[in-house]
Amino acid sequence: MNILKPLAAILLIAGPAAAQDHSGHAMEGAMPAYMATMDTMMQSMDGMESTGNPDADFLLMMIPHHQSAIDMAEVELEHGTDDETREMAQKILDAQKEEIAEMTAMLDRMGVAMPK
Repeated sequence: MNILKPLAAILLIAGPAAAQDHSGHAMEGAMPAYMATMDTMMQSMDGMESTGNPDADFLLMMIPHHQSAIDMAEVELEHGTDDETREMAQKILDAQKEEIAEMTAMLDRMGVAMPK
């Protein structure tokens, strides 16, 4: 039973529009790269099966969510020009990397591995 798929929709940081097919829309600037990060996150969550442990399932879903935030922050640092926004992107990148390391360690202690 794949109970994690519905949770992925809740975790989207860009809102419901990120889950839509944008292939027919003209997007400018960094937007295609931002959307690609969301697509990657959803693909990494697709097909995840429940471990039966709600704590482990939470961590397993949060890691791709945080990785998507890292990926989006990297796009901002590459394309963004506003110093304040770039500073926020760097803060997000640093914090999310640290939290992924913490969550991975927690999963290790639970004996749960990230799906390949």
